[in-house]
Amino acid sequence: MAILLKRTKEIEGQIDEYLDCVVRGGLLFKQGIKYYLEGMQDEFEKRMKDLDELESHADRIRREIINKLYLHTLIPDARGDVLGIIESTDNVLNVTAETLKQFYVEIPDILPDLHKLFLDLTDASISALESLVVAIRSYFRDITSVRDHTNKVLFYEKEADKIGDKIKWNIFRKDIHLSQKIHMRYFALHIENISDNAESVTDRLAIATIKRSE
Repeated sequence: MAILLKRTKEIEGQIDEYLDCVVRGGLLFKQGIKYYLEGMQDEFEKRMKDLDELESHADRIRREIINKLYLHTLIPDARGDVLGIIESTDNVLNVTAETLKQFYVEIPDILPDLHKLFLDLTDASISALESLVVAIRSYFRDITSVRDHTNKVLFYEKEADKIGDKIKWNIFRKDIHLSQKIHMRYFALHIENISDNAESVTDRLAIATIKRSE
């Protein structure tokens, strides 16, 4: 029993470490977008590389968590739910890293008067990601507060949608080439997608919470 308890504590610690990576990934993304819009290429590329390395580190932790859950038959009553939450959260981090990488690859020309809206969109999407992490931590520590934090995810996801619509409204009323309009819209959608994916994880988390509360 003592060994099982020790292993359970170890895996909970690894889940915490994994979630720390997700939070740091969101912060690196915010900084990266800020530096990109400011034309600070070196700082932008540094954040992109840091995020790429962080994503790889998080993947290693995720694989260790999965292996231990199966190898030691830990938390068998909720193992499937925990695996699903971790895997779907990993997708959010992957989308975050991939979006920043696409800025580097495609070099979108974001018009200066749209910079603030893109920053606001970034803030809303990353706030959804951060609220998701708090909700997941609550699932393990204080399940009664999960709903409060998932509601915050939903709030920020809706805010991201509103800002994204405002960006698109502005883009398609500008006298610029259609290809540039589509390119800017494409990147707004990419940033929105972070909050969309965070919302998807809350759906899974809500079901897992109900099952644990029964």
